[in-house]
Amino acid sequence: MEFHPQPRAGEARPWAFPAPERGSLDNGLTVLRCHRPGQQVVAVELVLDAPLDAEPAGLDGVATIMARALSEGTDKHSAEEFAAELERCGATLDAHADHPGVRVSLEVPVSRLPKALGLLAEALRAPAFVDTEIERLVRNRLDEIPHETANPARRAAKQLSKELFPAGSRMSRPRQGTEETVAAIDAAAVRAFYEAHIRPGNATAVVVGDLTDVDLDALLADTLGDWSGEASAAHPDVPITADDTGRVVIVDRPGAVQTQLLIGRIGPDRHDRVWPAQVLGTYCLGGTLTSRLDRVLREEKGYTYGVRAFGQVLRSDGRGNGASMLAISGSVDTPNTGPALDDLWKVLRTLAAEGLTDAERDVAVQNLVGVAPLKYETAASVAGTLADQVEQRLPDDFQAQLYARLAETGTVEATAAVVNAFPVDRLVTVLVGDAAAIEEPVRALGIGEVTVVSG
Repeated sequence: MEFHPQPRAGEARPWAFPAPERGSLDNGLTVLRCHRPGQQVVAVELVLDAPLDAEPAGLDGVATIMARALSEGTDKHSAEEFAAELERCGATLDAHADHPGVRVSLEVPVSRLPKALGLLAEALRAPAFVDTEIERLVRNRLDEIPHETANPARRAAKQLSKELFPAGSRMSRPRQGTEETVAAIDAAAVRAFYEAHIRPGNATAVVVGDLTDVDLDALLADTLGDWSGEASAAHPDVPITADDTGRVVIVDRPGAVQTQLLIGRIGPDRHDRVWPAQVLGTYCLGGTLTSRLDRVLREEKGYTYGVRAFGQVLRSDGRGNGASMLAISGSVDTPNTGPALDDLWKVLRTLAAEGLTDAERDVAVQNLVGVAPLKYETAASVAGTLADQVEQRLPDDFQAQLYARLAETGTVEATAAVVNAFPVDRLVTVLVGDAAAIEEPVRALGIGEVTVVSG
């Protein structure tokens, strides 16, 4: 019997996060392009300077409704016609609003890029904002809110924001608005927000894909280049403040068989020199199935299917007014809520007393740096990260430098960063569960004052 020769792996090729080329159009739109040979689906990300802080008082959620309405008809196409045109060229168009601003995402085969960019430009240049379409989007959003409230993870996130940030801060309130504020939104409010903030001079377009034989300069000039409007004044960057006094808030869900945990505080953003060490240390704590939290709470004790620790940038201006959310999240069965929290705090105390091991650090570096080429295999993933850098006022080579810095970060530095990120006496703990079953065991832990609120 003859066998085919066994395939052999080729030589490993050096990899680095792709560097974009930066330019601009005559209308003031900043452009970042990144040629990725073989990526026949092009990704375009529009970063629009329309932060949630800019929403008028009493109209929280207007940025979200405006973002969703961009693809609901223009001066040339009705909502149905616009959707049909997108479908004909095999494109997807999505938009959402968050604290830093509004993001519009387009994906399309490179052969249909001219048509899709024309539709994107049309949506930005002349959205219709028809009364009936805005009313429908408002009704849809109002229908979503009860479902979000019923979701334990979403309810925990809403409560944590309310607890951490001052009542007057936009960050203390739901990103997409409340039932009261969304119900007050109409087409006039949406158009006013659009006219005040959506300008090419305040926007950046990121284009990633195989741009072989694509005259991108001419294509952009003929599409997004027709979008006009004077740049508006820069939004003031208000420093982010938070109260992370150690305490526990139980959101009561009578009869719940599980308790949703969300433990958090705010920390530095990506401009801080500690960020790489914090990423590394947080990954060792709860970034994967082999992390410390999972080893104890999932493998040893069987309390949960998984617990994760993470850092997520909230807003960043590069001048010290930014912050990230540092959090630990997961769910446990109701009877073991107290023991699970007790063991979680023991993990944090042991980490502070003994530190990480070199083996933990090495595995984390291997996972974070080693999987990067796979993580950025698609044009959309590269475009999304470049857009994040723009949104957070980071240099174009930040991600490439981050991997180099992760590889250079030592065990002692990573330990110090994660211990400072999750101090046992400065964590706000939100529990969504059955208060009658979990309140007394949680009080007995002594991890902070316990308050019960309605679910």
